[in-house]
Amino acid sequence: MDSMQQIRRGFLARARFVVGRDSHGWWVVSDRKGLVGGLFTNEAAAIHFAVEASDRHPEEVCRAPDSAAIDLGTFASRSSARRQPRRRAHS
Repeated sequence: MDSMQQIRRGFLARARFVVGRDSHGWWVVSDRKGLVGGLFTNEAAAIHFAVEASDRHPEEVCRAPDSAAIDLGTFASRSSARRQPRRRAHS
């Protein structure tokens, strides 16, 4: 089965990568771990990148609903905020 046919629609909690469009119409791959991602000119290129970046595990890739606009920071900002300790401002 082709990997594009295996990609599920919707936001799956266990999926590492989400593929969808941003508000400008570019195809975006957003990584929940905040390690990789990118902008692409078409859906096939975005899905190919995500599947390859997940070591060819298409179950780790999901396709965002058409109604959802995502960007590179959609998921990464939440996960990186958890990893980074907050710095206190010194007075």
